[in-house]
Amino acid sequence: MQRRIAVIEDEAALRENYRDALARLGYRVDGYSDRPSAERAFAEALPDLAIIDIGLGDEPEGGFELCRWLRSRSAQLPILFLTARDSELDAVSGLRLGADDYLTKDVSLPHLAARVAALFRRSGLMSADEAGEGALRVGALSLDADRLRARWHGRDVDLTVTEFWIVHTLVRRPGHVKSRQQLMDAANLLVDESTMTSHVKRIRRKFEALDSDFDAVVTVHGAGYRWRDPA
Repeated sequence: MQRRIAVIEDEAALRENYRDALARLGYRVDGYSDRPSAERAFAEALPDLAIIDIGLGDEPEGGFELCRWLRSRSAQLPILFLTARDSELDAVSGLRLGADDYLTKDVSLPHLAARVAALFRRSGLMSADEAGEGALRVGALSLDADRLRARWHGRDVDLTVTEFWIVHTLVRRPGHVKSRQQLMDAANLLVDESTMTSHVKRIRRKFEALDSDFDAVVTVHGAGYRWRDPA
């Protein structure tokens, strides 16, 4: 089935470049120049992946608003920011809103294509070494890799695709420390350590919203993180 990508970019020449490059790889690509037109289209049907600029027309942070709007409608829709704004604050802000990845516009088209493919791999079928594994259950947590579904004490946790695979990597070996690099490798991420820290903080907040006593994600200073072994 042909994957549908939405590119939300207010510069027409850039939007067409991205659309042409991704279409040549076999994706169906729809372009939008501003937040309102994208939201009208997405109210009818969500894309399979969204690539969003932060500044959209006369809205300096219209992309952030669109990301928040999309995330309220789907926890698992892959969202990638592609923007000229390269500050760490903007990157962290985008991830806190639920984006899965953040790239600047100096990225090459092959690199962009690779990151898009990585997001689709994470949101599609489980990898070969996870096949047949079924649902993982550790204490109050259950994970279904086939459906990208997480439940804590029987209640759904609305994890993004990236967040799900970070948790999945920790839970497969509870009690074992995973470095930030190992978590990035598992989630097909190419980000700095502060960005990975932001992902983990967001994961904690989502579990804490369901359970104020949640303490399963443990920071091991200087080493990484581990999922607390309930045994």
